[in-house]
Amino acid sequence: MKALVSGESGDYHVAEDVDVPSPGPGMILCRVHAVSLNPVDQKIIDYSNNPGAVGGFDLAGIVVQIGEGVERFKAGDRVLAVTFGLNPSDRTAGAFAEYALATVDLSCHIPETLSFVQACSMGLSIITAGLALFQAPGLRLSMPRLDTVTGEGAGAFVLVSGGATSTGTMATQFLKIFGYTPIVTCSPANNNLCESFGATACFDYHSSTCGADIREHTGNTLTNVFDCVTSAATMKMCYEAIGSSGGTYITLEPVTTAVKYTRRDVHADWIMAHSALGVPLELPGTFGRPRIPEHRQFGALWFGLIEKLLHEEKIRNHPLEVREGGLSQIPLGLEAFSNGSVRARKLVVPIVA
Repeated sequence: MKALVSGESGDYHVAEDVDVPSPGPGMILCRVHAVSLNPVDQKIIDYSNNPGAVGGFDLAGIVVQIGEGVERFKAGDRVLAVTFGLNPSDRTAGAFAEYALATVDLSCHIPETLSFVQACSMGLSIITAGLALFQAPGLRLSMPRLDTVTGEGAGAFVLVSGGATSTGTMATQFLKIFGYTPIVTCSPANNNLCESFGATACFDYHSSTCGADIREHTGNTLTNVFDCVTSAATMKMCYEAIGSSGGTYITLEPVTTAVKYTRRDVHADWIMAHSALGVPLELPGTFGRPRIPEHRQFGALWFGLIEKLLHEEKIRNHPLEVREGGLSQIPLGLEAFSNGSVRARKLVVPIVA
């Protein structure tokens, strides 16, 4: 099969003779119909290149083969899934290929009302937002059971910094569904977008008083912040927004210690979506992490709940920009992350015309 793999010089190229992987226990093999691009696809090849490994995290397609013990899926099912591109433990694991493996626990059936192009854009945002909001070391907000998707948040404020990112709009939807009051930071041009996904108030992160404005809006009661931007500037702003009783700040990369210790009443930590695979993250430096069994267990429950929400049309995808041309167009799309031209939309690439 054709697949997009990493090269020795830290770039991606299309290889035409990659073996089609075989699904092991608890795995499914999918004919990939569409993939989406994420900043992590570029960051990981820069930070921890694995020459010859298949890249990509997000996919949607049709199941063509199931592994031992798989009962939830069968050949012919339409699915979305999240995997781990450039995986040091499994060079075949990426999504950027004509055929890709997916873990049953991190996959779900997609309704006929959802196209492959729409569905492929959701998986990584779904698990990232889920871990950040509902699992340690995230905010650990109350999450409903699978059979009772009802609001448990009692209207409590939760700030999503970077509300116009794909993870931000997904987190906002979850907070709204589960009874919280989501507020976001974004550019004023994206206020309508964020409000359409459930944000009750939007704050301009360019403003020097952004943190103070949020603190006033929440009556000094804000205790939970999810930062999808992950910079020293946004962390400082979020710390200013958290009320005087303290709280929890969660982000997507190691926290800036210079800001972290400016408030001892705020617990700051970060999550990596990769840990939902339930295997050690064999990455260098601070990004390496041991196996977290609880995250694998959460993933299984979470994607079951997501499947229910998708079929009830309670969650939807981020705005999309479709890049035609198949696998060979993906490196050009990833360059857009480097030059900062991707804003308030998700890049997707159809693999099957």
